[in-house]
Amino acid sequence: MASAMKGYRKYIAITGKRNVGKSTLINAILNQEIAITSDVPGTTTDPVYRTMELVPLGPVTIVDTPGIDDEGLVGEKRVQKANKAMYKADIALLVVADVLSDYEKKLIDEFNKLNIPFLVVINKIDELNNLDEIRQSYSEYDYIEISAKEKKNIEQLKEKMATILPKEEEVPLVADLIEPGQLIVLVVPIDLGAPKGRLIMPQVTAIREILDREAIAIVTKERELRHTLEKLNQKPDLVITDSQSVMKVVSDIDFDIPLTTFSILEARHKGDLKVLSEGVKAIESLKENDKVIIMEGCSHRPLTEDIGRVKIPRWLTNHLGINLNIEFFAGTEFPDYDIVKDAKLIIHCGGCTLTRKSMIRRINIANMYNIPIVNYGVIISYLHGVLDRALDIFPELKKV
Repeated sequence: MASAMKGYRKYIAITGKRNVGKSTLINAILNQEIAITSDVPGTTTDPVYRTMELVPLGPVTIVDTPGIDDEGLVGEKRVQKANKAMYKADIALLVVADVLSDYEKKLIDEFNKLNIPFLVVINKIDELNNLDEIRQSYSEYDYIEISAKEKKNIEQLKEKMATILPKEEEVPLVADLIEPGQLIVLVVPIDLGAPKGRLIMPQVTAIREILDREAIAIVTKERELRHTLEKLNQKPDLVITDSQSVMKVVSDIDFDIPLTTFSILEARHKGDLKVLSEGVKAIESLKENDKVIIMEGCSHRPLTEDIGRVKIPRWLTNHLGINLNIEFFAGTEFPDYDIVKDAKLIIHCGGCTLTRKSMIRRINIANMYNIPIVNYGVIISYLHGVLDRALDIFPELKKV
């Protein structure tokens, strides 16, 4: 239950320079003495996560980050950890106790790049001698004045936080692309990659959405597809296939039958299909020994013919006829900037274990680093020459 709830919590990053009262603010918000506070700058050395139910925001995780002005080699690493924690944020509180400086400007720039709504929190108003000057320096931003130590205006802060929390955007997997009564054929291979005794989440979601839409779902394996179609007295209105079977499916269905893949649907459902489909343009610009990162949102034991570690690298190098420097990363954390900064392309999994929020954040980070990003389904269809057809059901997209 705890892991399931992660996708429903809002992450609130508390950021700012050292000794501006970030930890004291957290204690005031939670009304508990949880975070360690001290007058010594740099008391918080690593991001600290506090999870609770917070009225009126609901279930939240508050992230207490180290000061962004920490110094020295160790300080730089702390700042890197603070930035990485910030990438998880749904909203951010920029805590200040002095006029706007380059440190805050840099943070605000990152908030804007990552589309993180933020609020400037002018703290220690009971102690400041230059409050008017501070107000003026932050006049173009949304700010609130508080005293975390005296717990002044904390309830007003909570209410203001609730107003800037973004509303969850719900994007169906397939429901909005079909009409009641339509016939939808789902091609589901049962191979080493298929979980024993069950289907993977996109397949289950597709079946449920088709049924909820009052349409008809027919599920078949790729080897039985042609036989299945012969038994129907009409052409299907849409065929959805596993990406790895797309070429077999293309050869078995008429050209006028709409076709797409589960992973391409997942790219829209969990992420940004426009960005992920445009990312394939970077493939033809790759050069010998260019770095390509293959990224997965979960950790699993690789299979003998693993899609990410074996098949996609093989298809990509065969397509280009060059050697590439391919690196793999799996897990819930996005790799550090030093690791990805020289990558020419990120190839991401479908993200079936990630929330939409997490996947969008990863896409935003890649965009911030100016690294093209695609997902498995998009690149597989592209490398097999069927991407345009697989995107035809999305009229808002330009063909690549």
